[in-house]
Amino acid sequence: VQLQASGGGLVQPGGSLRLSCAASGFTLDSYAIAWFRQAPGKQRELVAFIRSNGDTNYADAVKGRCTISRDNAKNTVYLQMNSLRPEDTAVYYCAADPVYFSGSWHSDYWGQGTLVTVSS
Repeated sequence: VQLQASGGGLVQPGGSLRLSCAASGFTLDSYAIAWFRQAPGKQRELVAFIRSNGDTNYADAVKGRCTISRDNAKNTVYLQMNSLRPEDTAVYYCAADPVYFSGSWHSDYWGQGTLVTVSS
C-alpha cells in the first residue's frame, strides 16, 4: 500500500506545474486525498483537499491558482498549480484520509514528497 508523489521541479515565478499522487495496493476512489506542503523551518500545511464525492477545499494561499482533481481510472490525484510564487517553494506531500488532531495532520498513507522550487 503506497502513495507516490511526483511532478515537482524548478519553475520560474508565474509558471505552472502539475503534481501527481498515484496509489498502488489500494484504490483511491473511496478515500479523501489531500496535498500538503512543508517549507524549510515551517510546519506542514494543507494545500488542497478532495473528498471521495469530488468536493474540494483549498487553502487561502493557493485559492484561484491551484486545482485538485482525481482520475479514478488512473488511480491518481493531481494538483495543478499555476501562477507560482517563490513562497510556494516547499516539499509537497499527498495523503489519504488525513485527519487533524493534537495540532497536526495525521494519515496512515503519505506519499514520499516532491520538491517544488519557484525561483528565477
